[in-house]
Amino acid sequence: MKKMLFAVLALSLTVPAVAQQAAKTEPAKNDMSENQKIMYFLGGALYSQVKVFDFTAEEREYMLKGFGDAVNGKSEKIDAAEYNGKVQKYLNAKYEKMISVEKENGKAFVERAKKENKKLKPKTLKSGVVYMQVLKGKGAAPKATDVVKVNYKGTFADGKVFDSSYDRKTPAEFPLNGVIPCWTEGVQQMKVGGKAVLVCPSDTAYGDRGAGPIPGGATLKFEVELLEIVPPQPDEENVPAAAAPAPAAAPAAPAVKK
Repeated sequence: MKKMLFAVLALSLTVPAVAQQAAKTEPAKNDMSENQKIMYFLGGALYSQVKVFDFTAEEREYMLKGFGDAVNGKSEKIDAAEYNGKVQKYLNAKYEKMISVEKENGKAFVERAKKENKKLKPKTLKSGVVYMQVLKGKGAAPKATDVVKVNYKGTFADGKVFDSSYDRKTPAEFPLNGVIPCWTEGVQQMKVGGKAVLVCPSDTAYGDRGAGPIPGGATLKFEVELLEIVPPQPDEENVPAAAAPAPAAAPAAPAVKK
């Protein structure tokens, strides 16, 4: 956690300066040189790293001042040994508060989902995952060790979509025991041809760390369509279990373990 926090802080110090310069010049994207486009992309990439801390306008103002003074050789004499520790403590507290708020919002979302979908007869599984059957399948139910092919849409509590195989027009395929616990447990409740909604508390999804666009502590909702249990290849069936290779990485879907 410490390395990640310092890395993000280092990135965050550059972003306000990049943003301020961009605001001054406001070049049209099509008028940029290739190198300028690279720098423009870098600014956006840096900002995406900073977003995790949700810094206030005042915090960004003083980071910008510190960055500008350092660039111009006017930095105040601050004891690095003392402030490294203070920065770490400050960021840890800020991050933990953000996770706490996210989890509280998640609890409310889970209860709301149960009430709003009573017709689907919500069922709370052992882990806390809420399972709601939309369409009963007629095929077999997968085991945790099976490879499955699915279509899905993942959304945050506010309904914003963060990933969708439907949008990519390509079903996802992965070993069921190689994804987040919510999927491993929830998809085993389904049968091929069925559709279901999974509401995943953070500890059954990406926990406190989050992943990509998913913040730490986030409760997620997935609409899942189980298309197929993928038959093992003949050569895989003949490989002794102890010598079997590790499962291939699942596609870039939010269900992959982190």
